[in-house]
Amino acid sequence: MKVVIVGGGNVGTFIASELAKGGHEITIIELEDERVSAAKASGEPEGVRWVLGDACEVDLLRSVPSGAVDVLAAVTGDDEDNIVVSLLAKQELAVPRVIARVNSPKNHWMFNESWGVDVAVSTPHLLTSLVEEAVSVGTLVRLLSFEAGRASLIAVTLASDTKVADQQIMALDFPRDSTVVAVLRGERVIFPRGDTVLAAGDEVLVLVTPDSEADVQATLTER
Repeated sequence: MKVVIVGGGNVGTFIASELAKGGHEITIIELEDERVSAAKASGEPEGVRWVLGDACEVDLLRSVPSGAVDVLAAVTGDDEDNIVVSLLAKQELAVPRVIARVNSPKNHWMFNESWGVDVAVSTPHLLTSLVEEAVSVGTLVRLLSFEAGRASLIAVTLASDTKVADQQIMALDFPRDSTVVAVLRGERVIFPRGDTVLAAGDEVLVLVTPDSEADVQATLTER
Protein backbone atom coordinates (compact mmCIF):
# COMPACT_ATOMS: atom_id res chain seq x y z
CA MET A 1 0.00 0.00 0.00
CA LYS A 2 1.31 3.46 -0.91
CA VAL A 3 0.89 6.05 1.83
CA VAL A 4 1.80 9.73 1.79
CA ILE A 5 2.15 11.47 5.13
CA VAL A 6 2.19 15.26 5.17
CA GLY A 7 4.03 16.50 8.25
CA GLY A 8 7.28 15.04 9.53
CA GLY A 9 6.94 15.92 13.20
CA ASN A 10 6.55 13.43 16.03
CA VAL A 11 3.10 12.32 14.87
CA GLY A 12 4.03 11.88 11.23
CA THR A 13 7.29 10.04 11.86
CA PHE A 14 5.67 7.66 14.34
CA ILE A 15 2.90 6.77 11.89
CA ALA A 16 5.46 6.33 9.11
CA SER A 17 7.65 4.09 11.24
CA GLU A 18 4.78 1.81 12.26
CA LEU A 19 3.41 1.51 8.71
CA ALA A 20 6.86 0.90 7.22
CA LYS A 21 7.30 -2.07 9.56
CA GLY A 22 4.21 -3.55 7.95
CA GLY A 23 5.83 -3.40 4.52
CA HIS A 24 3.96 -0.38 3.19
CA GLU A 25 5.58 2.17 0.87
CA ILE A 26 5.73 5.41 2.87
CA THR A 27 6.59 8.95 1.77
CA ILE A 28 6.76 11.89 4.19
CA ILE A 29 6.42 15.44 2.85
CA GLU A 30 7.95 17.99 5.22
CA LEU A 31 8.31 21.75 4.86
CA GLU A 32 11.27 22.30 7.21
CA ASP A 33 14.67 21.69 5.63
CA GLU A 34 16.44 20.97 8.93
CA ARG A 35 13.98 18.26 9.87
CA VAL A 36 14.29 16.53 6.49
CA SER A 37 18.10 16.74 6.52
CA ALA A 38 18.29 15.30 10.04
CA ALA A 39 15.94 12.46 9.15
CA LYS A 40 17.87 11.54 6.01
CA ALA A 41 21.18 11.65 7.88
CA SER A 42 19.91 9.35 10.62
CA GLY A 43 17.97 7.05 8.31
CA GLU A 44 14.95 7.27 10.57
CA PRO A 45 12.30 6.05 10.22
CA GLU A 46 13.90 3.16 8.37
CA GLY A 47 12.66 2.56 4.85
CA VAL A 48 10.74 5.84 4.63
CA ARG A 49 11.23 8.28 1.78
CA TRP A 50 11.46 11.98 2.71
CA VAL A 51 10.51 14.84 0.38
CA LEU A 52 11.24 18.48 1.15
CA GLY A 53 8.53 20.91 0.11
CA ASP A 54 5.12 22.44 0.66
CA ALA A 55 2.35 19.88 0.19
CA CYS A 56 -0.14 22.73 -0.25
CA GLU A 57 1.40 23.23 -3.70
CA VAL A 58 -0.42 20.93 -6.07
CA ASP A 59 2.57 20.47 -8.42
CA LEU A 60 4.65 19.06 -5.57
CA LEU A 61 1.83 16.83 -4.41
CA ARG A 62 1.42 15.43 -7.92
CA SER A 63 5.15 14.75 -8.30
CA VAL A 64 5.63 12.79 -5.07
CA PRO A 65 4.08 9.38 -5.69
CA SER A 66 5.59 6.89 -8.12
CA GLY A 67 2.08 5.61 -8.71
CA ALA A 68 -1.43 5.88 -7.34
CA VAL A 69 -1.62 6.80 -3.66
CA ASP A 70 -3.84 4.58 -1.54
CA VAL A 71 -3.94 6.74 1.59
CA LEU A 72 -2.88 10.27 2.43
CA ALA A 73 -2.61 11.46 6.03
CA ALA A 74 -2.36 15.21 6.66
CA VAL A 75 -0.93 15.43 10.20
CA THR A 76 0.81 18.79 10.42
CA GLY A 77 0.34 21.07 13.41
CA ASP A 78 -1.61 23.56 11.28
CA ASP A 79 -5.31 22.90 10.64
CA GLU A 80 -5.41 25.17 7.61
CA ASP A 81 -2.59 23.22 5.94
CA ASN A 82 -4.25 19.91 6.74
CA ILE A 83 -7.53 21.07 5.19
CA VAL A 84 -5.87 22.38 2.02
CA VAL A 85 -3.78 19.24 1.58
CA SER A 86 -6.84 17.03 2.09
CA LEU A 87 -8.82 18.89 -0.56
CA LEU A 88 -5.97 18.74 -3.06
CA ALA A 89 -5.41 15.05 -2.40
CA LYS A 90 -9.05 14.24 -3.05
CA GLN A 91 -9.66 16.54 -6.03
CA GLU A 92 -6.29 16.50 -7.81
CA LEU A 93 -4.93 13.05 -6.97
CA ALA A 94 -8.24 11.23 -6.39
CA VAL A 95 -6.81 9.58 -3.28
CA PRO A 96 -9.37 7.01 -2.07
CA ARG A 97 -8.70 7.53 1.64
CA VAL A 98 -7.76 10.88 3.17
CA ILE A 99 -7.16 11.17 6.90
CA ALA A 100 -6.63 14.53 8.58
CA ARG A 101 -5.44 15.58 12.01
CA VAL A 102 -7.53 18.21 13.81
CA ASN A 103 -5.42 20.33 16.14
CA SER A 104 -7.99 22.82 17.42
CA PRO A 105 -11.43 21.50 18.51
CA LYS A 106 -13.12 24.64 17.21
CA ASN A 107 -12.07 23.67 13.67
CA HIS A 108 -13.43 20.14 13.79
CA TRP A 109 -16.64 21.06 11.95
CA MET A 110 -14.66 21.87 8.78
CA PHE A 111 -13.03 18.45 8.49
CA ASN A 112 -15.63 16.72 6.35
CA GLU A 113 -16.22 15.37 2.85
CA SER A 114 -16.68 18.87 1.44
CA TRP A 115 -12.97 19.44 2.14
CA GLY A 116 -11.89 16.01 0.99
CA VAL A 117 -11.58 14.48 4.46
CA ASP A 118 -12.74 10.89 4.89
CA VAL A 119 -11.65 10.52 8.52
CA ALA A 120 -10.90 13.37 10.93
CA VAL A 121 -8.86 12.60 14.04
CA SER A 122 -9.23 15.11 16.85
CA THR A 123 -7.11 14.34 19.90
CA PRO A 124 -9.17 16.56 22.26
CA HIS A 125 -12.42 14.91 21.17
CA LEU A 126 -10.92 11.44 21.43
CA LEU A 127 -9.57 12.10 24.93
CA THR A 128 -12.95 13.46 26.01
CA SER A 129 -14.64 10.29 24.77
CA LEU A 130 -12.15 8.09 26.60
CA VAL A 131 -12.70 10.01 29.85
CA GLU A 132 -16.47 9.73 29.42
CA GLU A 133 -16.07 6.02 28.75
CA ALA A 134 -14.19 5.59 32.02
CA VAL A 135 -16.72 7.42 34.19
CA SER A 136 -20.06 6.83 32.44
CA VAL A 137 -22.31 3.92 33.33
CA GLY A 138 -25.61 3.33 31.57
CA THR A 139 -25.02 6.05 28.98
CA LEU A 140 -23.77 6.01 25.41
CA VAL A 141 -20.28 7.28 24.61
CA ARG A 142 -19.23 7.85 21.00
CA LEU A 143 -15.60 6.81 20.61
CA LEU A 144 -14.86 7.21 16.89
CA SER A 145 -16.59 8.24 13.69
CA PHE A 146 -15.81 6.81 10.27
CA GLU A 147 -16.57 7.80 6.70
CA ALA A 148 -17.59 11.36 7.58
CA GLY A 149 -20.03 10.20 10.22
CA ARG A 150 -21.72 7.42 8.24
CA ALA A 151 -20.58 4.94 10.89
CA SER A 152 -19.54 5.30 14.52
CA LEU A 153 -18.03 3.13 17.22
CA ILE A 154 -20.00 3.60 20.43
CA ALA A 155 -19.59 2.19 23.93
CA VAL A 156 -22.12 1.55 26.67
CA THR A 157 -21.19 0.26 30.12
CA LEU A 158 -24.21 -1.70 31.30
CA ALA A 159 -25.74 -0.46 34.56
CA SER A 160 -26.31 -2.74 37.52
CA ASP A 161 -30.07 -2.76 36.85
CA THR A 162 -29.85 -3.10 33.07
CA LYS A 163 -32.66 -5.02 31.40
CA VAL A 164 -30.29 -6.77 29.00
CA ALA A 165 -28.44 -8.63 31.77
CA ASP A 166 -28.45 -12.42 31.31
CA GLN A 167 -29.74 -12.09 27.75
CA GLN A 168 -28.07 -13.40 24.61
CA ILE A 169 -27.05 -10.78 22.05
CA MET A 170 -29.15 -12.41 19.32
CA ALA A 171 -32.24 -12.01 21.53
CA LEU A 172 -31.87 -8.23 21.72
CA ASP A 173 -33.05 -7.60 18.16
CA PHE A 174 -30.44 -4.98 17.30
CA PRO A 175 -30.98 -3.11 14.00
CA ARG A 176 -29.58 -4.85 10.93
CA ASP A 177 -27.05 -2.05 10.29
CA SER A 178 -25.38 -2.38 13.71
CA THR A 179 -22.84 -4.90 15.00
CA VAL A 180 -21.59 -5.69 18.49
CA VAL A 181 -17.83 -5.89 17.90
CA ALA A 182 -16.55 -6.53 21.44
CA VAL A 183 -17.59 -6.94 25.05
CA LEU A 184 -15.13 -5.87 27.73
CA ARG A 185 -15.67 -7.79 30.98
CA GLY A 186 -13.17 -7.00 33.70
CA GLU A 187 -9.77 -7.73 32.18
CA ARG A 188 -11.25 -9.94 29.46
CA VAL A 189 -12.01 -8.98 25.88
CA ILE A 190 -14.85 -11.07 24.48
CA PHE A 191 -15.41 -11.23 20.73
CA PRO A 192 -19.12 -11.92 20.80
CA ARG A 193 -21.31 -14.37 18.97
CA GLY A 194 -25.07 -14.46 18.87
CA ASP A 195 -25.24 -16.67 21.94
CA THR A 196 -22.92 -14.46 24.04
CA VAL A 197 -24.74 -13.54 27.27
CA LEU A 198 -24.39 -9.97 28.55
CA ALA A 199 -23.91 -9.06 32.20
CA ALA A 200 -24.17 -5.91 34.31
CA GLY A 201 -20.89 -4.01 34.23
CA ASP A 202 -19.99 -5.17 30.70
CA GLU A 203 -18.69 -2.50 28.38
CA VAL A 204 -20.35 -3.17 25.03
CA LEU A 205 -18.73 -1.79 21.87
CA VAL A 206 -21.06 -1.46 18.90
CA LEU A 207 -20.51 -0.28 15.33
CA VAL A 208 -23.59 1.72 14.29
CA THR A 209 -24.93 3.95 11.55
CA PRO A 210 -26.79 7.20 12.29
CA ASP A 211 -30.09 5.41 11.62
CA SER A 212 -29.39 2.57 14.05
CA GLU A 213 -27.68 4.45 16.89
CA ALA A 214 -30.85 5.54 18.71
CA ASP A 215 -32.29 2.01 18.74
CA VAL A 216 -29.03 0.52 20.01
CA GLN A 217 -28.79 3.19 22.70
CA ALA A 218 -32.37 2.56 23.84
CA THR A 219 -31.73 -1.18 24.10
CA LEU A 220 -28.46 -1.00 26.02
CA THR A 221 -29.43 1.82 28.39
CA GLU A 222 -32.88 0.53 29.33
CA ARG A 223 -33.27 -0.23 33.03
